[in-house]
Amino acid sequence: MLGIALSGGGIRGIAHAGVLKALVDNGISVDIIGGTSAGALVGVLYAMGYTPDYIYEAFKLYSKEIVGLNGGLMFSGVREKILGNKAGIKGLKSGKSLEEAFNKLAVRKGYKNVGEILDLPVIITSVDIRDGKEYIFTNSVPNVENKGRYITNIEVGKAVRASSSFPGIFCPCEFEGHSFYDGGILDNIPVLEIRKQGVDKIIAVNFKADDIESSSNIMDLGMRTLDIMGNKISEKSLNNCDFILTVETDKTGLFDIEKLDSCFKYGYEAVLKNLKKIKQVLTSN
Repeated sequence: MLGIALSGGGIRGIAHAGVLKALVDNGISVDIIGGTSAGALVGVLYAMGYTPDYIYEAFKLYSKEIVGLNGGLMFSGVREKILGNKAGIKGLKSGKSLEEAFNKLAVRKGYKNVGEILDLPVIITSVDIRDGKEYIFTNSVPNVENKGRYITNIEVGKAVRASSSFPGIFCPCEFEGHSFYDGGILDNIPVLEIRKQGVDKIIAVNFKADDIESSSNIMDLGMRTLDIMGNKISEKSLNNCDFILTVETDKTGLFDIEKLDSCFKYGYEAVLKNLKKIKQVLTSN
């Protein structure tokens, strides 16, 4: 069985759909899929039976909800919060529109909660900011001692909203006493959770940290910082996968909606460049 773990990465997450399309086009089937933040968005759609091409179109349709805000307004309300004005937190994006969009996509496939998904086992990660622990939204609870971290009765839209609620941009996603934030806080690539599902091989998909040059701006610096942090946090996970597919997205920022087409292509091409290696890994003992 093959599991695929998709990292977070803002708008670059559309590259995951390109990766999935390339795998399908080359006869490689995915048996279990998991993701964090943008990876969770792509992963849950694929698990519900949507094709990579449809995911691509859905990503483009809901891109504004996915990034939360446009670049110029992304810190609206944060200044007031820092200065102690409690009303400032109301200026943060709630993520409700993203939740509603994904609930509609789930209903089209006959699903409501994550636990009801039948097409493919799916893993979605998030972090409760109150207790500092990682929680897993899934339709396939593994045989482990601590099953309290696994949640099946959460709506699909709320699960992806929770996994992608990036601190400082989105408000926390409230669910049954939990305050969920982006799963990338503790693990940006859920390899270890997919491993618990008993898979034979795991491919992890992450993004290359772009180099900083003299022409780089503050957003470039921010993206490199996030990529370095995400990859460092996920070091243990990456060491437990069978192949790491690193996608280069040519300095695409978290909110660069205009680069959606390019990122989809980058993901597809990354698989083609590494196809021989991937097939060797999948056929090795």
